[in-house]
Amino acid sequence: MIGILLKQVKQYKKVSILTPIFTALEVVMEVLIPFIMASIIDKGIEAGDMNQVYFYGAIMLVMAFFSLLFGILAGRFAAAASSGFASNLRDAMYENIQTFSFSNIDKFSTAGLVTRMTTDVTNVQNAYQMILRITVRAPLMLICSMAMCFFINLKLSSIFLVAMGVLAIALILIMSKTTKIFDQVFRKYDDLNASVQENVSAIRVVKAFVREEHENEKFSAASERLYKLFVKAEGILALNNPVMMLVVYGCITALSWFGARFIVGGSLTTGELTSMFSYVMSILMSLMMLSMIFVMLTMSAASGRRIAEVLDEKPDLTNPEKPVMEISDGRIDFNHVSFSYKHGGDGEETLHDIDLHIASGETIGIIGGTGCGKSSLVNLISRLYDVDEGSVKVGGRDVREYDMETLRNQVAVVLQKNVLFSGTILDNLRWGKENATEEECREVCRQACADDFIEKMPKKYETWIEQGGTNVSGGQKQRLCIARALLKKPKVLILDDSTSAVDTATDARIREAFAKKIPGTTKLIIAQRISSVQNADRILVLNEGRISGFGTHEQLLQSNEIYRDIYETQTQGGGDFDQQEGKEDA
Repeated sequence: MIGILLKQVKQYKKVSILTPIFTALEVVMEVLIPFIMASIIDKGIEAGDMNQVYFYGAIMLVMAFFSLLFGILAGRFAAAASSGFASNLRDAMYENIQTFSFSNIDKFSTAGLVTRMTTDVTNVQNAYQMILRITVRAPLMLICSMAMCFFINLKLSSIFLVAMGVLAIALILIMSKTTKIFDQVFRKYDDLNASVQENVSAIRVVKAFVREEHENEKFSAASERLYKLFVKAEGILALNNPVMMLVVYGCITALSWFGARFIVGGSLTTGELTSMFSYVMSILMSLMMLSMIFVMLTMSAASGRRIAEVLDEKPDLTNPEKPVMEISDGRIDFNHVSFSYKHGGDGEETLHDIDLHIASGETIGIIGGTGCGKSSLVNLISRLYDVDEGSVKVGGRDVREYDMETLRNQVAVVLQKNVLFSGTILDNLRWGKENATEEECREVCRQACADDFIEKMPKKYETWIEQGGTNVSGGQKQRLCIARALLKKPKVLILDDSTSAVDTATDARIREAFAKKIPGTTKLIIAQRISSVQNADRILVLNEGRISGFGTHEQLLQSNEIYRDIYETQTQGGGDFDQQEGKEDA
């Protein structure tokens, strides 16, 4: 884990090295100041020599100045190193997530990834800053202060050994209790973030069903669980302070008692006792800082492991060593394909022995019940997943031989869940082709029957689309997504139930435009309505992950019972709710 995380220090190695160096110099100055102060008292004040007071006073002022200077520099370098480290961690995680296949993403919840990139990174950032400064400062201050105390008076310094033993036992007990609690805390953070994300993304549904109170209760419950864990952990950590104070005051009392006896006995001077009082505070504060470091490291260790999981995750899908960079045509071949979302035989097969051959330029309709494997089938064509058995070919070559970017540029998919991004209509369309001209955008919008509603908007193609496309209707969003896919000029176009919110008349116009404008493109249309696929060259009927029928509309009506049942149900008005022309869904 540590090695994975430290790889992201990168350009901040220099400031990461300078921080402990200047911290060490700061400590040296601070440790020497009480020693100089003892000389002022013994050689100057008690001896009545003001020259010695001025001399040692000047030295102490210089040391104080340099201590301040080194502290400022150490703080600046630590802030730069930790902030840069955190930035690199976020960038590295984000970049790695972009390479993930769907199966990789399925391992991590969206809320979990958000928590890792925010809360977990912040914890690691704070821990890294503490490591660079306090982890160097505290042990060094402890060692130097102890050395100075033993140098001044060996017998009196034995008080610190007893104090350190008591404090160490207390800190070990406190840490052992809190470590387990913090491991639970971050799992609860995921639950909290999941609740927020789900509520915000589905706020319209929440309001439609008047479930605000239920959602509030669910969030409060998640927040309450997190609160109880933090109270429990912080309650235990709060014992740090009284234990520390007990040891501090015990040391001061013992030091005062025995120190006074040593002064009377002539084995200790007043100045030396004064400096030892300074050192005892430095020693005990160092121990306190070390305890807090251990707590922070314990907390951040859980965060570090979660970040390392994302950074160490390897994408299931990778390019071959010598990828094919060109697709000849839109032929599609499924050669005895079997597929499951959990590889290795652990999961139930979603597709079973699919043997299918589609010519370039064909329009293929795909129909079947919910969960029959329609979306899974088309996801294999653009290699969003890899097959378990058999092979999927596009243009006569296995999809695993192609460069994935080349493949996905030539196999355009309009997914079931249409997504638009914040920006103008033109900005969204140019996701299909970054440098597309406005005329190219207009042309694909005409093909997707999106030009009619765009032209009615006040700013037309410069109309601003809100995040998620919340200011356009479902049918308008679908047509914009289709237009965006057409900009790629793909060899294969897949519409995964992408006209479900469009009325039948507009649906027919879109299919007619496809036939005229992109005859050479292979078109796969997944639909729930017979009317959307009955004019296709051939129709594929899927049932429980297997091919139930494959042929024309007329052939399937005669030979396939499932297709015939769907057709009869919809034509009788039981399943096609959009038979008549009307307004599209809002």
